[in-house]
Parts: sequence; C-alpha cells; structure tokens
Amino acid sequence: MTISDTTAPVLATKYQQSVADYWNQEKDPVNIRLGEVSGTFHHHYGIGDVDWSVLEGDEATRDERIIKEMHRLEAAQADFLVEQLGALGADDRILDAGSGRGGTSFVANQRFGCQVDGISISEEQVKFANNQAQQRGVADKVAFHFRNMLGNGFPDATFQAIWNNESTMYVDLHELFAEHARVLKPGGRYVTITGCFNDLHGRQPSRAVSQIDAHYICDIHPRSEYFAAMSANNLIPISVVDLTAATIPYWELRAKSSVATGVEDPFLTAYKEGSFHYLMIAADRV
Repeated sequence: MTISDTTAPVLATKYQQSVADYWNQEKDPVNIRLGEVSGTFHHHYGIGDVDWSVLEGDEATRDERIIKEMHRLEAAQADFLVEQLGALGADDRILDAGSGRGGTSFVANQRFGCQVDGISISEEQVKFANNQAQQRGVADKVAFHFRNMLGNGFPDATFQAIWNNESTMYVDLHELFAEHARVLKPGGRYVTITGCFNDLHGRQPSRAVSQIDAHYICDIHPRSEYFAAMSANNLIPISVVDLTAATIPYWELRAKSSVATGVEDPFLTAYKEGSFHYLMIAADRV
C-alpha cells in the first residue's frame, strides 16, 4: 500500500516531512548495490570481522568483492538483531518500526514464519518493500504500511516483538517507547540496535557525532536517555551488547569502497575516540 491505512496524520511536523522527503529521494548506492548482491535490501551497518583478502587479487573485480563483503556484514547485523527477539512462533505478530526497504522484516519472517508488519514515513520505501514481499511470495505474511512509529495506529497489545534497526535517532525516545509499550503484549520483547553518544564524553555530541547528525538530518540521543525512557515506559532491559568494536571493521572497509559517502571518517573518529557507541538493547514489556 502506498497511502496511509490509518486515519491519523502520518507526517505531523515539518521535521518529519523533511525526513520523509530525504528517504523518498534516497537512492544511495551504499544501500542499493549491497542489496542487489542477494536481493535483500538493508538500511543499516554491518558487524563482524572483515575478510581483508577481498582487497587482494584482480583490480577489475576488487570493488565487487568489497561490496559482497559489506553485504555479508550487514546481513550478520540483521541476523544478530533477529536472534534477540526471543522465542517466536508462526502465530505471533511482530513489528519493524522504521522498516526501510524491508530487509530485517524478511529475515525475521524467514526465521520464525510469523506475520510481520513494517512501518515507515517514506512512501517510496513502503512501495519498494511491498513490491519485494510480492516478488518473494510472502505478501500474505509480510506487509509494509505508510505510518508513523510515534502513532502507529495498531490496537493495544498487538505484537509479541518490536524492533528499531537504526531508526530511533529520528524521534523522541519517550514518545516512541510509550507507543511501543502500548502495542506490545505483556512479556513481549523490544530490541533496538542504535548509535548513541557517550554521556561520559560530554553533555553535548562531539564534533564527529554532530557531523553524522548533519549527514542524516537526525538527532542522535545520549546513551543514558535510552535507559531512562525505557524505564519510564515499562520496558526493562534484559541484555545490552556494545557492538562498537564489532562495527569498526565494516566502516574501515566501507571507506575503501566505491559506495563511500563521506560520512565514514566521522563514524570512525567518533567510535575510536569513544564519543559514540553502537549498542544492542533488548528489553521486556512488564
């Protein structure tokens, strides 16, 4: 579907409209070319050790090898997130908040066989992802909606699990977690993988983190705010994994690729100076 299937306005502020415009127009090769490797299109970064042998051998095919390796690392990130969702069955329903072109939703459906709803404020992403669902033959189980994660329009206690994969930096965390808690079943699981700035580095984002904000027109939150907002909304963290060291190799490889966007240096600087962390947080709804 390409129009909102809820009566609530999807784009409530000028900022939300600007974010939607950005993603409606986005055709970045770092997302498209990587997705073309396997047909699964992600909108997040990668984790794991790099096979640096991709830099060796025939120069003519060097970039192709780098692209495949980057896609392997982003697929590993999606697999890691999905593993944190808990024990799910085919009768469960789960929500991908900020679903992009659908990559993690398809990974979750393939893993558990359950119904997946994805939501995005980008109509172009919703079109693309629903087309992917049709091509994969899973449109009866995986559906994408033009909706706002701060007011998703689903009934209370609809979902057994919800996740955000690198999308929380576009919204107020207290509003987001209140809405997630509303539609999560008691005992349901929430998972996020996100970049956050290190409170110990200062009260404001570092210069490198501010450059990342400017690149993606987002507002990266401090680490402490995630836990404060979860606690205020009946989401109790059960697992926190610092993935910073695990994602640095991805960025080092990406900087050597043809799909580098110029944001690689700020990411590497922020991670290595300690002003920025890449975290997985899993929490249960109580």
